[in-house]
Amino acid sequence: MEHRRKHCLITGGSRGIGAATAYRFAQAGYRVTFFYRADEESAEYTKQRIQQITYDCLAYQVDVRDFDAVQAAVNEAIETFGPVDVLVSNAGVAKIELLTKTSPDEWARIMDTNIGGLYHLVYTVLPSMIARHSGSIVTVSSMWGISGASCEVAYSTSKAAIIGFTKALAQEVGPSSIRVNCVAPGVIDTEMNAELDDATRAELSDQTPLCRIGSPEEVADAIFYLAEENASFITGQVLGVNGGFLT
Repeated sequence: MEHRRKHCLITGGSRGIGAATAYRFAQAGYRVTFFYRADEESAEYTKQRIQQITYDCLAYQVDVRDFDAVQAAVNEAIETFGPVDVLVSNAGVAKIELLTKTSPDEWARIMDTNIGGLYHLVYTVLPSMIARHSGSIVTVSSMWGISGASCEVAYSTSKAAIIGFTKALAQEVGPSSIRVNCVAPGVIDTEMNAELDDATRAELSDQTPLCRIGSPEEVADAIFYLAEENASFITGQVLGVNGGFLT
């Protein structure tokens, strides 16, 4: 019988940490499915880059807030590539503003994307993992989900919720041999941080013991480690990838 290649599903995969993660799993021989919300140009670039390694790459335009759309895309990906062995929930949005300037609609957008999207993905993928007694889930929080950040109350709250979700789910599905872990990136060179001015970026670099901003590839390597068998006795943990900013 031909050995089935593993299948990794990544959300927020068109650019930044998600794109680097998709490429990292493709390099390791995985079949890769990634979701993206709006940036078709970046999604196509990421897909073409992965297809230089393997043709087994699917890209779906999905808003993770839409439960029906998530279910439809997941089911189609499973039909094409087989069950999901690794789920990486990376899709997220942020907004830098005072809480008193954060409208109810903006609060809901951040919560529905960052934690609601995670729920939609896991709710859809988990039954197959439980049935097979196999699977690894990696969530993406933030160091601000640990420490909190001024002018990012909504974002920090959503990222803290991801950590709680991770720890609770790890206990719930551990008896089914499913591992659930979290990475909490620090300041990473992504489009989410591109709006920071040079002075702010320099200040954040100075506050980081390694004296620089991290790369998406460094976070992707941490995600890959937690997903793979080298981390087979690690679950319910939060791995900071922040250059020592938080200890």
